[in-house]
Amino acid sequence: MKQITVLLAEDHAIVRQGLRLLVETEGDIEIVAEAKTGREAVQLTDKLRPDIVVMDIAMPMLNGLEATRQILKAFPTTKVLILSAHSDAEYVEQVVKAGARGYLVKQTSGEVLAKAVRELHQGKTYFTPSIAKRLQESFQKSEDGVGLRKKSGLELTSRETELLQLIAEGQANKQIASELGISIKTVEKHRQHLMEKLSIHDIAGLTRFAIAEGIIESSVQSTID
Repeated sequence: MKQITVLLAEDHAIVRQGLRLLVETEGDIEIVAEAKTGREAVQLTDKLRPDIVVMDIAMPMLNGLEATRQILKAFPTTKVLILSAHSDAEYVEQVVKAGARGYLVKQTSGEVLAKAVRELHQGKTYFTPSIAKRLQESFQKSEDGVGLRKKSGLELTSRETELLQLIAEGQANKQIASELGISIKTVEKHRQHLMEKLSIHDIAGLTRFAIAEGIIESSVQSTID
């Protein structure tokens, strides 16, 4: 039997180790790699083409939502399963919109995680019951014209979201340029455009916005006044 190949994307080493131990007891599932950042998850997916990516939302360098969008745009046959401590309705809706096929909370057992991996591999979806209920409620609201929206009401492009996260994480222009493979001048141009679009003109304000939108967690950048 061909094994189901899985990439684990989780920034906490102890959690990754625990997930690996849980999943590797299943004979039909193989962990082919581990990613510590969202960007590494995208790069490893490109290199290894795993069947399933188990993705946390709160990831450094590139959050799990944006990593999911990039992975599924470039590799549509790959399935993304979100495994996160976040379970509020807005995160769930954003994940589904990004194209993830499943969503589990981190209290999930290894048996359920393995089941979800198999379901996604078979082309199905798998959501924790509480998450599935929220999706249904959100869908019903959207039919009534009361669907959820991002807190700001603004839509950022994929590149703008990447840039905002890196700025909010305290990266300097030179570091951002290296990370995104663009010039420092281009970074400065994008930064200025982002500030104008959001009507926010300082780093602290951009960071607070990123936290409010769920792009980073408040613990990621603790030096902002």
